[in-house]
Amino acid sequence: MKKGQITPGTAWAIVTGSGSGIGRCYALRLARLGYNTLLVGNKTAPLEEVAAEITKECPSQEVRTLPMDLARIEAADELYAYVLREGLNVAVLINNAGMFSFCDITATPAERIERTILLHDMTASKLCRLFAQDMIRRGVRGHILNMSSFSIWMPFPGMALYSASKAYLKSFSTAFSREVQDQGIRVTAICPAGVATDLYGLPANLQKLGMQLGILITPDSCARRGLRAMWRGRRCIVPDWWNRLWIPLCKHLPMCILRPIRRYTMKFQK
Repeated sequence: MKKGQITPGTAWAIVTGSGSGIGRCYALRLARLGYNTLLVGNKTAPLEEVAAEITKECPSQEVRTLPMDLARIEAADELYAYVLREGLNVAVLINNAGMFSFCDITATPAERIERTILLHDMTASKLCRLFAQDMIRRGVRGHILNMSSFSIWMPFPGMALYSASKAYLKSFSTAFSREVQDQGIRVTAICPAGVATDLYGLPANLQKLGMQLGILITPDSCARRGLRAMWRGRRCIVPDWWNRLWIPLCKHLPMCILRPIRRYTMKFQK
């Protein structure tokens, strides 16, 4: 059997932010491996479209959708309560839901700061705790994958909120993985660089150009590498070796270089 493959329909996987992009690819790949899937996101129509896609490709697997705003303090408890009420035996949790912000903190609305931290950090941390406890109680060898970002090594102007919230998630995942490893739970953080999705607001033609130049990877490539790292029990993964080479440079870029970049990118802040 392939890594992570199970007898079809014997376990559930939860994927947040699964209505498009990387989340959609995670859901499709997990369904192909035999998992029933619970698709969670804040918009009903995209979730239903992905569910139909999974049903067409994997008719023997069950797929459910749960429209929910995850950027709320109660969101994790509500999601877990739904899973308990429905009796779903979850073996895989993918914390993929995210929101991008490129704006100086002083110009960022307070609500956006709160929602970003709630979504990336609070909800993901609480889901990790709730479902890891549940997996341990049931004696399941579970897997959790958290979507961090390469931007954690890029604390540049305009990126303070996004990069800091993703840095928390990477640090949390690494430490949490050590806490639950002896209890059969594997926790992985993936830190991709550019991915060709709509998250950054790039038009389709620039996404295509980015992939042709090798600057961006496809959502499916990111999902494939994330799942592979998770099945292997990796605590943290940065897709593509050349991205790892840039980390020391990104961490130590002086302001004399960042200032002209900042002057150019100010027009993109919003």
